[in-house]
Amino acid sequence: MIPIRDDQPRFSTPFVNYFIVALNALAFFYELSIQTQGHRALDGFVYQFGVVPTHVEVALAHLNLAGVFLPILTSMFLHGSWLHIIGNMWVLWIFGDNIEDHLGHFSYLLFYLISGFVAAFTHILLNLGSNIPSVGASGAIAGVMGAYFVLYPRARVLTLVPLIVFFTFWWLPAWIVLHQPDRRRHRFLGARGRICGGNCAD
Repeated sequence: MIPIRDDQPRFSTPFVNYFIVALNALAFFYELSIQTQGHRALDGFVYQFGVVPTHVEVALAHLNLAGVFLPILTSMFLHGSWLHIIGNMWVLWIFGDNIEDHLGHFSYLLFYLISGFVAAFTHILLNLGSNIPSVGASGAIAGVMGAYFVLYPRARVLTLVPLIVFFTFWWLPAWIVLHQPDRRRHRFLGARGRICGGNCAD
């Protein structure tokens, strides 16, 4: 199922949401430019600006707060593929404007970042000793999804639904769309973000 738009009205311009989407897009195009230099260059970039649990552990041992928080922040604006960024930004575009409308611009920005940090720290705690980098806005966006579920439980989403040999459009309850099985690589981060989003918005 592919969400198209929701039926929840908003009453302000979601400047922060637009900014987050644009920043993610710019960061991804920068990644593509690095990739032209070879996979080794891109791998080095991801290891430097993605979340690597062992790097965070070392930074904590040396009380290097910048080494702890900066990679988490930068990782929230990096993505691993076209499908990864399009999926994340599409969901953020549809649901983020309503959360910003409800919370206000600055509060929404804080909420988005906190959701991402909670998801990232949970990932680190459950993957101590791992040297595998993690990137993506999945945790932060899942926080937005959790908040949407709590704030607008009766909202409906126009959804493109495949039916064997053809496609059709259905208006589905938002909770069905928001709880689709997430098969992406960062589904666990998404679950942690949704929990944070639901609790923060309640």
